[in-house]
Amino acid sequence: ASSPDEEWPEAEKAEKLARGAALKWASGVFYRPEKLERLGHYRSRETQRNSSIQSRLKSTVQSYLEGVSTGLEQLRSAAQEVQSVCQDLGAARWALLDSADHFQGLQQMRTLVQEHVQLASVVQVLPQIFSVHEVFSHTLQLLHGQQLLEAHAELMMIEHLRDDILSQLHLRGLSSAQTTVLSYFSGLQQLNETLAKQLWDIVGSSLQLVREDPVLFVTAVRIIEREEKIDDTLLLEATFLPPGRPKGWRQKFYHILQDTITGSHFHAAHVDAEGPGLARHLAALQKDIVSELRVVKDLMVQCVPAHYNILSVCTTTYHQALTSHLQEILREDLDKQGLFLLLEWALRVYHSPEMMGHPDLLPEVDVSALDPLMSPELVDQTERRYVVKVKASVFEWMQRTLEVEFKEWFREEEPETDHQGFFQSALPVIVMQMLNENIQVASLITDSLQQKVYNMALEELEAFLGRLREALVQCGKDHQQDRTVPKYYVSYLLATLNNNLALSNSVSSLHPDTARREVPASLQAALDRMQKKACQLLLEELLLDLQPLCLQLPSRKWLSGCQLVSSMCEVIDKYAKDFTRVRKPVFTLLLMESELLAVSQYLRALMQKKMVCKSEEERGQLCDRLLQDATQLRELFCGLGLDRSQQSLDALFALRELICLKDPALLSLEVLGFITKYPDVSDEHISTLLDLRGDVSKEVRHVVLEMMAQHPQVLPEGYRPIFSTILVPVPELPFCLRKAKCA
Repeated sequence: ASSPDEEWPEAEKAEKLARGAALKWASGVFYRPEKLERLGHYRSRETQRNSSIQSRLKSTVQSYLEGVSTGLEQLRSAAQEVQSVCQDLGAARWALLDSADHFQGLQQMRTLVQEHVQLASVVQVLPQIFSVHEVFSHTLQLLHGQQLLEAHAELMMIEHLRDDILSQLHLRGLSSAQTTVLSYFSGLQQLNETLAKQLWDIVGSSLQLVREDPVLFVTAVRIIEREEKIDDTLLLEATFLPPGRPKGWRQKFYHILQDTITGSHFHAAHVDAEGPGLARHLAALQKDIVSELRVVKDLMVQCVPAHYNILSVCTTTYHQALTSHLQEILREDLDKQGLFLLLEWALRVYHSPEMMGHPDLLPEVDVSALDPLMSPELVDQTERRYVVKVKASVFEWMQRTLEVEFKEWFREEEPETDHQGFFQSALPVIVMQMLNENIQVASLITDSLQQKVYNMALEELEAFLGRLREALVQCGKDHQQDRTVPKYYVSYLLATLNNNLALSNSVSSLHPDTARREVPASLQAALDRMQKKACQLLLEELLLDLQPLCLQLPSRKWLSGCQLVSSMCEVIDKYAKDFTRVRKPVFTLLLMESELLAVSQYLRALMQKKMVCKSEEERGQLCDRLLQDATQLRELFCGLGLDRSQQSLDALFALRELICLKDPALLSLEVLGFITKYPDVSDEHISTLLDLRGDVSKEVRHVVLEMMAQHPQVLPEGYRPIFSTILVPVPELPFCLRKAKCA
């Protein structure tokens, strides 16, 4: 037999733990001698505690043993009861087996009962079935009398009867009998079609009915809602779906309403593409749409259930129909007024308080959540079409203005003047007003259109300046043939310069953005070319009057005191007086160019090799004449207001120094200073001037020309050429005998 310690290892472990705890406690209590005096007290206390614990343990074990005894007794009683139930169940089983044959006869009774129930149901609905055709006729009469609710109630009753019969046949798998039932109830289709036609006629006239007779419209909506509920019920059951279901009349209601709105306004056979006709059409659309949306918002909304969202549906329908309608209109070849009206209407009027933002429609009507009436791509395309039309119109107007401008040149009177006495014409005012009006009109639509029109305006102005320049050139050629026509040729050229200056000053004001009013480089170049051509024609006119005088230079008659330069000054002074009729910047430019022209013509005349000084006395006379002429010209131009720094007459004084030099050996140094000051002078020019002196040897000429070759000159920036425009006559080659060398 095993020891108690082996059977209860937990008890042994607990005893060891208890002994260890007791030793620990005793060592903690009695570690001082004076504590030993209370040893007896501690022993009696622990003895009492052990006695109490043992009493509780005995009481617990006793109650546990009593519970076990009670449980064993209950288990013994339950086993006896289970055995009794098993015996009863066995007896019942044998009794049922003995009665099975008697239950077979009840099956026939069950079948008879089912047949009886079915026949009873059939008998119950027979009166209704026999009265179907009579109900058909009565329902049709009700429909013709527009008693729609009563007619629909009878229609629903017949449909319910038919559907109930079909459902029963479907459940029993009697599909062949369904054809007979459908044939018997075939009149239902006609009733449905007649009712539907009346409903859709009512819906098609709904906007008028809600104002005149809302009862009829409400009746139609009630019938539609009834049918929708029947549809929903049948779809939820999902066991049998009768023929013609679901009817979907609510969706049909929306379609009819949308088709009515679209057909009444947006299916016109043709829309007038011209501005006035299109304006009337858009105004009519605006008026009708606002009026009808008011009716929907104030009246129709109250006649339909809230979940119809009828105002939102109508708003979306109008919006989408307008989108398609505008696209159809844009397929026409609209003029510029039509394109502008369409852009203004779609981008401005449509959202304004005059239409969709009307106080009577807000806040319920909101088109901001819908797609734009015209897509950004379509807007851009339409804007480009509009710009093309405007461009053609601007070109036509400018061409007409140009023709009128040059017709005025041939009048027998000078051009008109402004309050300061400057010549001018109406051309810049007409052109700038035309361009500015188009830009301002475009600003009423979008910034992008305004920018497109602005760019077009600058392009057309640049092209116009080109055509004006060509017209000036042709007019100049014609004038060369007969200088008496036009009579006031110079005056109109001066007016053209003032016009060009006015255009140049006004171009920047065309830009929509005041912070970015710079003139494009290409347009500025066109303005500069125009000014240059007009100045050139004026100088050509001056040249024609100076040339006969310059042809007499140089000559010995001129040396002896002929008043050629005085005559030149008179011609120049006459033109300068005309130049005072042009504004200051151009006036100064004309004076500078006139002075340069006079100097270059004077120099050109000297270099024509018409005269060579034969003596020192003639050279002295030539120097005196050059000094007198240069001084006289300088006094003239200074008197006209041209500053000496803006003159080119210093070239005449410098040339005089070359002629007046006493010692030809010093010519190389003098020429070096001359070419340094006037780097565009050539070897031919210097050689011609040396010839004019008449005392320069070949050796000195060679030294001078070699010196020039060793000191090539580069034109500094901003230098005004004087000599480069003067051509020196080609020297004639000496006659050469055959096989002989030319000297």
